[in-house]
Amino acid sequence: MVNSQRLLDTFLELVRIDSPSGEEEVIANHLAEKLSRLGLAVEPDAIHNLVARLPGRGQPVMLAAHMDTVMPGRGIRPMVQDGIVRSDGSTILGADDKAGIAIILETLAVLAESGQPHPPLEVVITVQEEVGLNGARSLDGSRLQSRLGISLDAGGPPGEIVVSAPTHDLVTAVVLGRAAHAGANPEAGINAIKVAAEAIHNMPLGRIDAETTANIGIIQGGRARNIVPDRVELTGEARSRNVARLDAQTAVMRRALEDAARAFETTVEIDIARSYLGYELGPDEPMVHALSEACRAEGVEPQLVPTGGGSDANIFNADGRQVVNLSMGASGEHTTHEQVAVDDMVVCGRIVLRCLRSLAR
Repeated sequence: MVNSQRLLDTFLELVRIDSPSGEEEVIANHLAEKLSRLGLAVEPDAIHNLVARLPGRGQPVMLAAHMDTVMPGRGIRPMVQDGIVRSDGSTILGADDKAGIAIILETLAVLAESGQPHPPLEVVITVQEEVGLNGARSLDGSRLQSRLGISLDAGGPPGEIVVSAPTHDLVTAVVLGRAAHAGANPEAGINAIKVAAEAIHNMPLGRIDAETTANIGIIQGGRARNIVPDRVELTGEARSRNVARLDAQTAVMRRALEDAARAFETTVEIDIARSYLGYELGPDEPMVHALSEACRAEGVEPQLVPTGGGSDANIFNADGRQVVNLSMGASGEHTTHEQVAVDDMVVCGRIVLRCLRSLAR
């Protein structure tokens, strides 16, 4: 039986520990101690990823979450009102993904108390998920025994199961111009900002189709107001759950940059790199089916949904595993109005427990 007060207390304890990406050592040590007390054998790695194991019967199952948070995430002061947890409005809450971690810890506590049958568990709590899934990328896959898993890192109401996620490409470009005095001799210059603007104007950006998005998120360039800028750096991305459409989108972005450079008689350096692979899981896949049945058993209708974002599940699935991203109940992630309902975390915990019972063979 999920203990709602203990779950809430654990969550509040976790969000009060600062852990922006790259600064996870304190919370990693805290979590390692808690996992050890729950009877798990904990193996940290050099960058503070945690892998912890609990014996059971049947095929090993991964329970995954990440311990880092986005900014503003220092000095979080959580407040509970009418069963809803929010920050004081000056920071994020950190439910992404400390709600997921709290649910995992509560699941382990219930298993320890109840003696409920469960498969061998492999708890994987990563660092630096919010800055490119770096923690999951750095894990030595040969250390992991599980082929099936649940990642508790999706927002939304209980019962949402992410079965499709995009492939992600990074797009960077350096537009080269020619410097000149902006007042005395602008004709001698080539304005790299103007070249970049022309390229961006001709790029389809935002929502391209139901499966594809693209964005230019950072533009940096220029040295002074009275110098024609000779260099501009663009940083962007494209994502799609359809690789052919992703390739077509990045080709259009490349062509827009090259055409603009040609029109202004200058050059551009372009780098397009695949950051991570997408995945798609059908309703009859073992992990999807088990979670769906667990939802129904707890009175929750499962919702199989796609996402436009990436998570550690992308890395785990690309490595040949079947890891499903399950909602942990939060909303407003990455904003100062992030929140999570205690009752929703409780329901998520019950779903996980029910699923683990069904997988213990």
